[in-house]
Amino acid sequence: MSFRVTFVAAARSSPLLAERFEDDRPLDQAGWEEVQRAAPELLPLAAAELRYCSPTPRSRATGDALGFAPLVQPALRDCDMGRWRGFTLGEAMAREPESVDAWLADPHATPHGGESLLDFITRVGGWLDTRPVEDGGRIVAVAEPSVIRAALVYALKAPPSSYWNIDVRPLSTTTVTGLRGRWNLRFDGAAGQTTRA
Repeated sequence: MSFRVTFVAAARSSPLLAERFEDDRPLDQAGWEEVQRAAPELLPLAAAELRYCSPTPRSRATGDALGFAPLVQPALRDCDMGRWRGFTLGEAMAREPESVDAWLADPHATPHGGESLLDFITRVGGWLDTRPVEDGGRIVAVAEPSVIRAALVYALKAPPSSYWNIDVRPLSTTTVTGLRGRWNLRFDGAAGQTTRA
């Protein structure tokens, strides 16, 4: 049994350098405008049999604006960043530079008192592996970029350190196909179209 999961990165709620750990802010004006521009290309994904989203306000708003009417999935929440919740990376670095360095270097580290990178990847992968869908079925999930990065590391069985080398842009799409424990990246599109990875 094989099926397809297409992740849609939530529209932004702040400029890239102002992004915060476990950001609960709604879409900003630029994010709403991006959704409106991307909607014609992304609306066909609403035909998926199952439609989900992360519990963040911007993921829910992105999914609703695209007509997905997504079901919130707690397992697709962002990494628990403990006492760094709400900080930008720069703010955490200014307060605890050695702790941030340890967190970036060791996927088992939890210097912030929250969830390790490895636990985060495993949680998101567990969600991916337990989707109830028929053979050939389609799923769409609107999620935070960090969640999509975690899903890709899990799907590819890549080392956790590769998480830091994946760039997920707002409203980009990423598709994996397969089944529990056996995932493949899927690239769609033709010249002149946005590529789904």
